[in-house]
Amino acid sequence: CWSAGQPSAMEILTHLVSDTFEFYKWTLTIADKRVEKWPLMDNPLPTLAISTSYLLFLWLGPKYMKNREPFQLRKTLIVYNFSMVFLNFFIFRNRIMERVRLYHSLLVSPLSRHLCRSPTQVAGALWWYFISKGIEYLDTVFFILRKKFNQVTFLHVYHHCTMFTLWWIGIKWVAGGQSFFGAHMNAAIHVLMYLYYGLASCGPRIQKYLWWKKYLTIVQMIQFHVTIGHTALSLYVNCDFPHWMHYSLICYAITFIVLFGNFYYQTYRRQQPRRDASSSKAGKAVANGALNGLSKNANGAAVTGGKEEKPQENSGR
Repeated sequence: CWSAGQPSAMEILTHLVSDTFEFYKWTLTIADKRVEKWPLMDNPLPTLAISTSYLLFLWLGPKYMKNREPFQLRKTLIVYNFSMVFLNFFIFRNRIMERVRLYHSLLVSPLSRHLCRSPTQVAGALWWYFISKGIEYLDTVFFILRKKFNQVTFLHVYHHCTMFTLWWIGIKWVAGGQSFFGAHMNAAIHVLMYLYYGLASCGPRIQKYLWWKKYLTIVQMIQFHVTIGHTALSLYVNCDFPHWMHYSLICYAITFIVLFGNFYYQTYRRQQPRRDASSSKAGKAVANGALNGLSKNANGAAVTGGKEEKPQENSGR
């Protein structure tokens, strides 16, 4: 009950906090009991602390590196990227082998929380997927330490921060069933993505053969459309899986379609006429015996105005 008269702002805030805490306690009664003692799964505070530290590093990291030489980290990047290839392949292989062994449908899979080996193994694979999203925060850390600040875009930060934070919810309440599909497909794409970046880390001799970067973005956008279709089918057949999670996933996937679509347009479509125009001008300049500061490719690196500029290595993953 409110005190006499209109409630104060403090009273409203107190009631909101109290109601939110009571709602959270209620949700714990329907959480997945298999995962409650697993690392990071007891409560959301460790996950929120990691994500908050990530955002804090985004603010402080560039300030720290402003007057310092960029770190090279070549060997570190090679080890990191290929380690992520193996981790994502482990998640992908674990999930597909389990689906084949259990003869589960790839289209509709009801949520199972039994404590027997198979559903728990599925939950374990999804937990590793959640952990991999936290490890991927290092993508941003390496960009900042190497002073690749232009790579830390809104899409990049939104993707990394929300994936790790929101997947805590997925593991806590729906570690199985339809959750497998998006994680399974995303792990497969990340095998290809980290393979690309691992090879790119090996230097110019390998980089000049990596012509398929833009197709990674296309595959990622296809992934989001397929995810929406798969989720809509699950709603249509009324699969035994929380509908609120389905609707949330559809909205989330739409944000990625918009952001990745904008990135693809800005990177590979909007600039294309400029490249064509530059190529035409460069051809005329070469005929006159001068480059006029225009760019050309040399051993996998762009040379602009006499300065070597290494190609960009990330697309907004």
